[in-house]
Amino acid sequence: MSENKQSEIIRTSLDSIKTILDANTVVGEPIVTPSGTTLIPISKITVGYASGGLDYLKKDTPVQNGKPVYNNFGGGGGTGLTVSPVAFITIDADGKTDILNINAPVTAEDTVSRVISLIENSPSLVEKLKAAFSKK
Repeated sequence: MSENKQSEIIRTSLDSIKTILDANTVVGEPIVTPSGTTLIPISKITVGYASGGLDYLKKDTPVQNGKPVYNNFGGGGGTGLTVSPVAFITIDADGKTDILNINAPVTAEDTVSRVISLIENSPSLVEKLKAAFSKK
């Protein structure tokens, strides 16, 4: 009896995870700036899952062929999901592509020059990024 219920718990949990995750979770929707630069957010997904269950006896559990008939089941499951932005693919109006890695160790000068370049090329870039990552 518990195998079916445990399978149901796992199936339900995995179906829930599938509804949250899709290709747009890893590779986000492109953001096109007025200057023609396209930004594509790239994210890392981490999923943790655990479930468990057991059959248990009641005081009045029936006995069949000298063995108790387990007719009670208790179980549960849990899932943790983290989506972390790791990079942006940038494509400028001329088709030049670049990857802006959020976690890569770079010099302060390089980071500042990239940020200044993006801001100069698109005055509304900051607002579009805020809108893309704000809770709806």
